[in-house]
Amino acid sequence: MVGCGKMGGAMLRRWLDEVPARFTAVNRTPGVIPDGCGHAGSPDALAGRSFDAIIIAVKPQQIEDVVPAYAPFLAANGCYISIAAGFSVASLKRAFGDKPMVRIMPNLPALIGRGVNGLYADPACTADHRDLADKLARAAGSAIWLDSEEEIDRITAVAGSGSGYVFEIARSYVAAAERLGFTPDTARTLVLETMAGAVEMALRSEESLEELRNSVMSRRGTTEAGINALRRDGLLDRLMTETTEAAYNRAVELR
Repeated sequence: MVGCGKMGGAMLRRWLDEVPARFTAVNRTPGVIPDGCGHAGSPDALAGRSFDAIIIAVKPQQIEDVVPAYAPFLAANGCYISIAAGFSVASLKRAFGDKPMVRIMPNLPALIGRGVNGLYADPACTADHRDLADKLARAAGSAIWLDSEEEIDRITAVAGSGSGYVFEIARSYVAAAERLGFTPDTARTLVLETMAGAVEMALRSEESLEELRNSVMSRRGTTEAGINALRRDGLLDRLMTETTEAAYNRAVELR
């Protein structure tokens, strides 16, 4: 793994526990490398070695400057696996040559093994390459294979950026609870436990989200009053559409 920032480090910790493979991470600061993982501070430290996969975990703007130095260490039948957002397979191939490429678009809950990972493999990838990428993704959560790379941008808009939307909605919800008179700590607990319980219930249920919502409401009751305010003039649907479209458009710009 080239780079070991917050996302890369989080996924690497999951891989060390779940994936039967040996890992070496390249990072200038050895203190951020998880226990049980090999460490290298530079390409020189890898002299004479080869790897079945090189995982690209640096920021997109650093890829072309940093990662090509590690190309000589990719085994002849190896592949590149990129978790960097907004850097296309075509761009990767321009930087590293026509090697098999897999892109994984993770999201932040990978830190706790609850990530949603979108995966795309270019046609040069073998079944073994796809199997390795699948194991890595599932160790950090779920794996959703995509038929086209364009779908990566859509995954980015919905799941990759999605935890940020949820945190912002929760922040606003907590602030509203505080305005009703709860202390910040109590408001946070009330909101986060309510959200966590509702999401867990939805995951376990075969009912639609509309059916679950309706099961909470009684005619002219408190929930109906709140839902009517939330959905006034289609505001919520419009905001969520604008939110995901803005993120998608930015992902396309970053290709």
